[in-house]
Amino acid sequence: MNLILLFDDDFISDSRVRLTGRRLQHVRDVHRAAVGESLVIGIANGRIGRGTITRLGHDALEMDVALDRDPPPPLPLTLILALPRPKVLNRVIAGAASLGIKQIILINAWRVEKSYWSSPRLTPENLRTQSILGLEQARDTVLPSIETRRLFRPFVEDELPSIAFGTRALVAHPNAMNECPRNLREPITLVVGPEGGFIDAEIASLEGIGFTPVSVGERILRVETAVAFLAARLY
Repeated sequence: MNLILLFDDDFISDSRVRLTGRRLQHVRDVHRAAVGESLVIGIANGRIGRGTITRLGHDALEMDVALDRDPPPPLPLTLILALPRPKVLNRVIAGAASLGIKQIILINAWRVEKSYWSSPRLTPENLRTQSILGLEQARDTVLPSIETRRLFRPFVEDELPSIAFGTRALVAHPNAMNECPRNLREPITLVVGPEGGFIDAEIASLEGIGFTPVSVGERILRVETAVAFLAARLY
């Protein structure tokens, strides 16, 4: 936890917060902080600063907070991601949040198992928790927007064109002829499929609305590795 993320209900006055639970335990057991020490804090969807511990007990801690800078700029990338396996989903969301990706849409695809959509890891509460973990890691405060779409074709035909409008539209695909570009300085809408890739009909649908299939080489990467690799390569 490189930043302690604060929320409105943590405040007991305009400049003082009271924390319990996971954040208290982390400050006490990992930071091993003491009264008088200061830690990096940030307000959810707001500024970053420092919090000075004024009380530290077994039940709660209190800090006086001062905010002096903005969070890091977001990555200008919209991620359209075929829903990964439930045990991978947490890592992907936390990783994407730590990279500064602020819009994520989880979609269906032929190779996405139907059972994935009933996983408790897909609940808004869990997705928010994983986003928070990513922000705490990266010292960011702005929570990403995460949406789900269970029907591939209606989403691609009816919604994706307007989402991608004005951006470079790319779809990562193992068999693509085009090499993934590097060091772009423009907004990107990036579609990433299942580990086995999209089927031909899905690629054709994406190409039909202006997406260019791109490859990162012969290696087939795990989803969490591919997202991080692509983001780093593109920017």
